[in-house]
Amino acid sequence: MVGLIISIIIFNLIAFKTNILLRKTQILHIWLFTVAFNSIADLYIDAKYHGYWYFSKGIEWETLLSMSLLIPPVNIIFLNLFPFRKSYFSKLCYIFLWVAGLIIYECLTLLPPPIGFFHYGWWKLWYSALLNPFLLLSVLFFYKWICKLECDESHKKTPSR
Repeated sequence: MVGLIISIIIFNLIAFKTNILLRKTQILHIWLFTVAFNSIADLYIDAKYHGYWYFSKGIEWETLLSMSLLIPPVNIIFLNLFPFRKSYFSKLCYIFLWVAGLIIYECLTLLPPPIGFFHYGWWKLWYSALLNPFLLLSVLFFYKWICKLECDESHKKTPSR
């Protein structure tokens, strides 16, 4: 639990102190998307198939902390630092570095308590290594979709009153 609380504090501080790109509404959209996406994935992988779990098997209140306060700020940091105006190679390297960082962090969460809080059933570290690029890309595509929707809305004509 100590590792989780320290991680929540550090990631949230970084996410909100270094944010120069995302508007408040975009942060809210990314936050809610992350919680919903993570909840659906964990419902199956954690609760139904016991591939991995937080703290102990089963649904616990502590798991809500990781789902709602740990992972969303990580996605905000990822988007805020993303090299949007760089080459595809730069973008690919950025995603690769993030996957490497996420794998290292996952290894730390697998340490014994009080630092660690994550446990494997049948899940393997290399599953995360294969899945994380797609998860990061889904956040990126969702962000781009939000931006497109906001742009479309700003170009609509408002009726005169």
